[in-house]
Amino acid sequence: MRFLRSRRFLIIAGLLLIGVPTTYLLARDPATSESTLFAQVKRGDFTVTVTTSGELRAPKFVQVTLPQNAMQAQVFNLKIASLVPEGTIVKEGEVVAEVDRSPLATKQTEVSLTLQKAEAVHEQAMLDSTLKLGKAREDMKTMELTLEEKKIAKEQAVFEAPSVKRQAELDYEKATRAMAQAKVDYKTQTEQAQAKMREVGADRDRQKNLLKSIMDVMAGMTITAPAPGMVIYVKEWSGKKKTVGSSVNPWEPAVATLPDLSIMESLTYVNEIDVRKLRVGQAVKVSLDADPSKQLEGKVKQVANVGEQRPNADAKVFEVVVNIERPDTSLRPGMTTGNEVETQSLKDVLYIPLDALVVEDGVPLVFKQDGARVIKQEVATGAMNDDEVVIVKGLEEGQTVLLSPPLNRSELEVQRLPGSENMPAPGATGDTAQRRTVPPSATEEKKASPPTKGAPKAATPPPPTTPVRKGGP
Repeated sequence: MRFLRSRRFLIIAGLLLIGVPTTYLLARDPATSESTLFAQVKRGDFTVTVTTSGELRAPKFVQVTLPQNAMQAQVFNLKIASLVPEGTIVKEGEVVAEVDRSPLATKQTEVSLTLQKAEAVHEQAMLDSTLKLGKAREDMKTMELTLEEKKIAKEQAVFEAPSVKRQAELDYEKATRAMAQAKVDYKTQTEQAQAKMREVGADRDRQKNLLKSIMDVMAGMTITAPAPGMVIYVKEWSGKKKTVGSSVNPWEPAVATLPDLSIMESLTYVNEIDVRKLRVGQAVKVSLDADPSKQLEGKVKQVANVGEQRPNADAKVFEVVVNIERPDTSLRPGMTTGNEVETQSLKDVLYIPLDALVVEDGVPLVFKQDGARVIKQEVATGAMNDDEVVIVKGLEEGQTVLLSPPLNRSELEVQRLPGSENMPAPGATGDTAQRRTVPPSATEEKKASPPTKGAPKAATPPPPTTPVRKGGP
């Protein structure tokens, strides 16, 4: 019997122990039972940073390009036939790339045939000019003889009848005029022949020069290094580096670069929101994806004034160049970097996670835990970074805030900061705004103060003819 009584006592005690936490959970604010993520208000140093990824490059380099006279050779699209592996250390004069010569060979054949035709035309024009001018000179000699005959006939007709004498004078004058005209025509024909020869000669010389340029370019299809260095291939417009089969042309003749590794910089792009925080000279912490343990120091060298649309990017970004202060021999162009720029530093401030901050109607709010209750508290915020925000007013160190709003957030009344409750709420209109601008104590003071002796009694205004609805029209 005693055993049963003690067993019953143990069961009742166990039920009581289970019931106490259950009753506590049921009695708690439903908001806290729904939210399981909390954070505490912390005090300490606060930094605002801009973090971006970039790529190393060498601002000083020597380009490995096609021959300079590729444009004169009228070669506009060539293909790379072979390349040495990227990163190869080459000496001056060593082979870097080979370019396909087949388009040049076809062009050479076409130009050779055109040159042969131009030379034939030049020779034909020279023969035509020789025959034409030779005939003109022969005609002039015949005219000189005719002129001599007419002169003799004129001299013999001195003792003839006047009519015969006059006829001889006319024949001599005609011969003289014909001789003068023949000399003018010969000069004109000579100039025409010279112009024709210049024309066909220019065409022949043009084809000769084109053939010579093609031969020179063909000789330069084996691209060599103009200086010693490490081979780094340039990128195409699509962002991919030159490979076997890539196109090269006179407008983009570069195949590779030989960078000066003693000077390095990181090229990165910052969105239009964060670029306002950057300025030239700011310190940058640079890390390498290839070696996360290595930390480099840098400074902002240049910030672009105009944004650009990058491939696979939705918003415009601004180019930022970071100069590496002390580069070492392990750095290589093209390495991916992480750039962290400290734009603001605050000492001894309160801050909370950014997820705990909520904005309603333009008012920043947090949901803080006060025992078993959740309070919807207005706060004044300061600087913020990617994860946290500074709290100027509204919270104290060590208080607990919810990282996500409770389900009954709309039922909670906002605890306004002192002085902010008298300001119009965003979107307030009509007499709602008027009520917020007039302090509640003003009406009470007016009622409590007695009227001044001798002062006229204020007239009671007549009632409005139309009812005014509360809250404004």
